[in-house]
Amino acid sequence: MLNYKRLDHVYISVPPDKVHDADLFYTRVMGFVPTYRPSVFNSSKGYWYQLPGVELHIGTEDGTPLSKQHFAMEVNDIKAAREHLIANGVQICEEVAIPGRERFTFKDPFGNRIEFLEYDR
Repeated sequence: MLNYKRLDHVYISVPPDKVHDADLFYTRVMGFVPTYRPSVFNSSKGYWYQLPGVELHIGTEDGTPLSKQHFAMEVNDIKAAREHLIANGVQICEEVAIPGRERFTFKDPFGNRIEFLEYDR
């Protein structure tokens, strides 16, 4: 049996010519905080961000196929999160309801799918 401690990081890809745009989206629109990216990765473009309990790593890759792969962020106020994203030009996709939580998904400007959810109180 494996003994897990926690999820350490999530990695997503963006086209090589869009990595700076990805940094702007994730810092300005999403409010993510950049964190240390070891110099061993200096030969490739990318950014790392610290989120509560996990890191998001962004790197580059050509031809990444779109899919339902995604990461999900629990938020404190899903209505405010939705309004913030819409105000920043992000298109919201309503998802099938899951009892006990409200949720929606959207894509970053590079086609990566992200889910926001808020559990019922």
